[in-house]
Amino acid sequence: MSHSVFPTKTHNHETCRSEGLATAQRLLAQSNGRLTADRQAVLEVLLASHRAQGAYDIMEQIDWRGRRPAPAVVYRALDFLVSHGLAHKIESLNAFMACSNADHAHKPMIMICRDCSEVAEFEASGIGRAIAKAARENNFVADETTVEVTGLCGACAQKDSA
Repeated sequence: MSHSVFPTKTHNHETCRSEGLATAQRLLAQSNGRLTADRQAVLEVLLASHRAQGAYDIMEQIDWRGRRPAPAVVYRALDFLVSHGLAHKIESLNAFMACSNADHAHKPMIMICRDCSEVAEFEASGIGRAIAKAARENNFVADETTVEVTGLCGACAQKDSA
């Protein structure tokens, strides 16, 4: 990969938000799914940041008519978004991120910066093929594959080396 998958200082989160919402609306229309106000609010929080966010972090950022949403509302929205491929659950952190490749089926690799908590998703077809081969050779049928890699993003690595 020739460019960083982590956002740069000139990155425009509004573009992520608007493109992500448009993709979600298009995909859900194709599958007769609905982006309710609750689901959209949760998705917008995920799209507004490239950080791993827990359900309670998300809940704190949503204000519906002067009230915080109930945890169950946020969890139901997250379950819906994950089940429709619009978000990923980062199991190692019990957190979530918006899917940057929701418009097609893929096996994501998620890089997690242990210092700033930024997350980035990219497709690692070689790793996906290696996992599929190992599963086949061991008579195993994999349902879902997400690879999580923890380390330092470029900005944090530079800070640490300075």
